[in-house]
Amino acid sequence: MIKRNHQNLLIWQEAMTLVKDVYNLTSDFPQTEIYGLTSQLRRAAVSIPSNISEGAARMGKREYLKFLFIARGSLSELETQMIIAEGLRYFNQDSNIFHKIDRIFALLNALINSLKKSSI
Repeated sequence: MIKRNHQNLLIWQEAMTLVKDVYNLTSDFPQTEIYGLTSQLRRAAVSIPSNISEGAARMGKREYLKFLFIARGSLSELETQMIIAEGLRYFNQDSNIFHKIDRIFALLNALINSLKKSSI
């Protein structure tokens, strides 16, 4: 497999780890949620690194930023759904998932700000 440039980005790597964490966490959710919250959480999580990589593959800063904003929207969606799942007591509150979400928010914002200031 050829390694693409976006795979070297810390933000993409951490987003990929978050996807794995969400899949592991949701595997213990009630079976009644398979087409509900489980599916929504997984879809939102997968969207984050997917949009980072799609933006990186596009031509130009404007398109890259567009996809980073979409990734940030998906991350916000994931956070909201995790708050719902936590409220329903679907996972242990000791999970560090919220810390990872905060970290990825910070990395995304830093990348967005960096691209806005750059001349590429």
